[in-house]
Amino acid sequence: MYLRAFRAAFPATVPVLMGYLAIGMAFGLMLEAIGYNFIWAFFMSLTIYAGSGQYLGVELLDTGAALGSVAVMTFILNFRHLVYGLSMLEKFKGMGPRKLYMIFSLTDETYALLSSARVPERVDPHAYYFAIALLDQSYWILGSVLGSVAGALIGFDTTGIDFAMTALFLVIAVDQWQTYRSHLPVLLGSGVTVVSLALLGPDAMLIPALCVIVVSLLLLRTRLDARAEAQTEKEAV
Repeated sequence: MYLRAFRAAFPATVPVLMGYLAIGMAFGLMLEAIGYNFIWAFFMSLTIYAGSGQYLGVELLDTGAALGSVAVMTFILNFRHLVYGLSMLEKFKGMGPRKLYMIFSLTDETYALLSSARVPERVDPHAYYFAIALLDQSYWILGSVLGSVAGALIGFDTTGIDFAMTALFLVIAVDQWQTYRSHLPVLLGSGVTVVSLALLGPDAMLIPALCVIVVSLLLLRTRLDARAEAQTEKEAV
């Protein structure tokens, strides 16, 4: 069952493979540059597994930030994952112990794949979701370790390399725009984010923007579901 699921999931995760190798290596390079070797990169990617959180972690380690500051900043930065989890409750239902790992592994990119996943025929859906999540994390671990080792052997100027995470977000956004005919969620999210940034500034805009987006999508859920069903029926005719 799992072998079939992994074979089916791998092609869907290839874009994440390419992205995670790149931004994982960038993280490993940054971590090596402040004096933490590949062992740190491996265990951070294994146990924390949060791209933007780990990028922030490099800066916090470099500056010797207090644990309280680390906790607050990490919570704010990764607050969006609470929203991701709420929208995945139905898909993760009945997964048993695997559900705990699915919750832990729900990164932006994995969420994007799972939210649009079309399970191939003769493949168990839960095994397919699990395979996607596990493959994605393995890519991230591999990339971070390779980057750390390369940084130790060669040495790199890491100035501006943290933009790799932003670049991956943009690629995912473009892919979602091209995949779905309804662009309302993207437009809504972009509009609310820009308004929140203008009104509250970059340090205070994240949580209010996410709250407004979640409430708006919940209110529009019936309309969006009806539109998606209509589109599916039209394509099936």
